[in-house]
Amino acid sequence: MSREVGTSGTPGHPEVTTARHGDLFDADCPTRLLLDRVGSKWTVMIVLLLADEQELRFGALRRRMPGVSQKMLTHTLRQLEDDGLAHRRVEPTSPPAVHYSLTALGDTLVGPLRELKRWAETNMGRIDALRTSGTRPRHDQQDEDGPRPT
Repeated sequence: MSREVGTSGTPGHPEVTTARHGDLFDADCPTRLLLDRVGSKWTVMIVLLLADEQELRFGALRRRMPGVSQKMLTHTLRQLEDDGLAHRRVEPTSPPAVHYSLTALGDTLVGPLRELKRWAETNMGRIDALRTSGTRPRHDQQDEDGPRPT
């Protein structure tokens, strides 16, 4: 990955400028790690829930996400905070009430994740049928949508 003046060569280093764009196909680019984080099912669910509700408490998030463990939810929320995508607000009550919301940067992720969710829900049946039937279209075969664009 080419470096700009004032940037560190170490991926994820805090001195990397924010104006720089990543390159997913560069093995050393931190874009790959970011996509791993924002593409996880738990991240997608949290971001979409926070987008719909504006702010949710930890317990409400956990109830709305069947199958997530407390440990995984905590881990994912911390990653979202560290990446500047979510904000954590603590009310000084006993016990403390912890609320989560999206930051302005987190809001920019909502549209792409909603589209990914829509695509997955639309195509889930078709993909599941292909996987369970044992027949998969080959790269040189047309599928029902016609030939692939070249």
